[in-house]
Amino acid sequence: MSRIRILPENVANKIAAGEVVERPASVVKELLENALDAGARSIRIETESGGKRLIRVIDDGCGMNHDDALLAFERHATSKLRTADDLLSIATLGFRGEALPSIAAISRLLLETRDAEEGEGTRIEFAGGKLLSVKPAGVPVGTSISVADIFYAVPARRKFLKAETTELGHIASLVTHYALAHPDRHFLLKTPSQEILNCSPVEKLADRVYQIFGRQALDELTEIPPTEAAVRSAITEPPLAPEERAATLRVSGFTSRPEVQRSNRNGIYIFVNRRLVRDRLLLHAISEAYRNIVPPGVFPVVLLFLDMPYQEVDVNVHPAKIEVRFRHPQFVHDFTRDALRQALSVARPIPGFPAARAATAASAAATSSAGTNGGSTAFAAGAAAIAPAYVSSANAGALPGTLPGPPRAVIPTSFGDVASAAEGFELSGAPDRPISQRLQFDPTGASDFSLGPQKSGPQAAGDSMQTAETPGALPSVEDIADLKPLGQVNSSFIVAVNGEGLWIIDQHVAHERVLFEQHLRARRDGELGGQRLLVPLIVELNPRQLAIFEQIGEELRANGFEAELMGARSVAIQAAPAGITSGDAERLLYEILDGIARENQAISIDSLQAKIAASTSCHAAIKVNTPLDPAKMEWLLGELAKTEYPMSCPHGRPVVLRYSVREIERAFKRI
Repeated sequence: MSRIRILPENVANKIAAGEVVERPASVVKELLENALDAGARSIRIETESGGKRLIRVIDDGCGMNHDDALLAFERHATSKLRTADDLLSIATLGFRGEALPSIAAISRLLLETRDAEEGEGTRIEFAGGKLLSVKPAGVPVGTSISVADIFYAVPARRKFLKAETTELGHIASLVTHYALAHPDRHFLLKTPSQEILNCSPVEKLADRVYQIFGRQALDELTEIPPTEAAVRSAITEPPLAPEERAATLRVSGFTSRPEVQRSNRNGIYIFVNRRLVRDRLLLHAISEAYRNIVPPGVFPVVLLFLDMPYQEVDVNVHPAKIEVRFRHPQFVHDFTRDALRQALSVARPIPGFPAARAATAASAAATSSAGTNGGSTAFAAGAAAIAPAYVSSANAGALPGTLPGPPRAVIPTSFGDVASAAEGFELSGAPDRPISQRLQFDPTGASDFSLGPQKSGPQAAGDSMQTAETPGALPSVEDIADLKPLGQVNSSFIVAVNGEGLWIIDQHVAHERVLFEQHLRARRDGELGGQRLLVPLIVELNPRQLAIFEQIGEELRANGFEAELMGARSVAIQAAPAGITSGDAERLLYEILDGIARENQAISIDSLQAKIAASTSCHAAIKVNTPLDPAKMEWLLGELAKTEYPMSCPHGRPVVLRYSVREIERAFKRI
């Protein structure tokens, strides 16, 4: 008797459903993609009990005729592929032909559809993979699919579903992703008791971000200008002629300012040809773009869009179509990293005080929720449970008016109690009153700074309201160039002012950023000279440190170290980089070797140079508790303004914080 047999069709469909349908959000994903492929301009998603009881997706796409509607439930039946060659250039979101039969196999499914050329539509019912009825129906052009009692036919799978709020959170997250990817479409997500998301079509991605997350979120993002490169000609030697060049790779989107940090990657949305993907290569490119800008272990918020020729990306590598492979992965990685770096380099945003935005964030959230999402305040009340990818315990009530980001800290008790924290400062906005009315210097030098003329009476009140309500520009690096230092706090922090507000600069990390960029530029121009020690310093290395030392010895020498093996595990340091004392030389060498040893993968030469430069600059920089005279403070601020990334030190700590005039006025109840 043969041991191998063909599985029954209903069993095969349930196995396929296990690959395609993981939870209710998986059903929504497949149906959403089909609707978008059908050319729908408006998509309505209705759910009950987190999608466990009911999921209904209604679109105004092209619809199907009677025969096509029946054929769509056959496995691997699709309108999107004709030949095997079509797999090399897939232009649609769906293409496998597994979604509908897989969903029908584990639920009660009702399909109502009509093609524009047909006089009547078609109504089809399935239960557990069995066809129950096929009837004509009077329905509008488009398609409506209702999926009820998901996994009712597979009880073992149903018990693995999470709480209703958790499943609804995954659906909300998914719909949000596709709303971001397609700002020209209308998306509506609702439950019987609330309207979670209602996004009308807009022209720009920035408008869609504002619709979903609110004004504050948009202000916390830096736009990635559309950047293009010819894929094939960029990697071919010699370059191809213009008529032979491939279509371009295009990178665009938004990335967060350095102080907007997450403890995980849930705030990173990646779209390749408008397809939501999860790709390690691009995640690594984003991490590399933020290297030496944010601390290790934290992540930015990124909306990244890559558009490329369809033949340059393979989307047929995962049953749920959430992973892709690139034909030229290294080029895509480097180009994405450089585009993000360039955006941060051009914007060079300066952070405000992070502890002072809680009240304004909540207010912006309430306004955004009421004004752009159809009053979805009920959803915000359960946001911590409904959308875990978006909120934390500190900002749970702010969804969806705030960008997914780190929890907003409250003002410490030294600044006031919880009640005063509720009236906190929003520190990201710059004043938009005339410069003559802002914090200004006394040109005579009689005083360090003074408040400009103030209005009184009704007109002053009107100006104050306008200042409080009108969003201003974010502080930028240009504002550092005209800072006037006033003194130091604890001989560690420089206090300075200009026409934009009050600034506090961490002198150690500011000098560290200056030295870091100077070191990198000098190293890339050639080898750096070191300073010889009067007496060679003998240090002992453990086996792992010794292995790293042998691998990077040449690069250490090029950065100013002169060190030689003096035995099985001893190294003699004869010279150290400029600015490093003999007492710091040993600690610096250990720090470099241990930092590289923690890398879990091969390190590039650029990363190696950056690590050495970061460690060297940290040890050579001005220390805390070091008094500085006014000339040194002015020099340091001037050099900081010239750096490429003055917002953070090479290890990701903030360099400069600013209180804007607007926030000072608010603290003194002038607005």
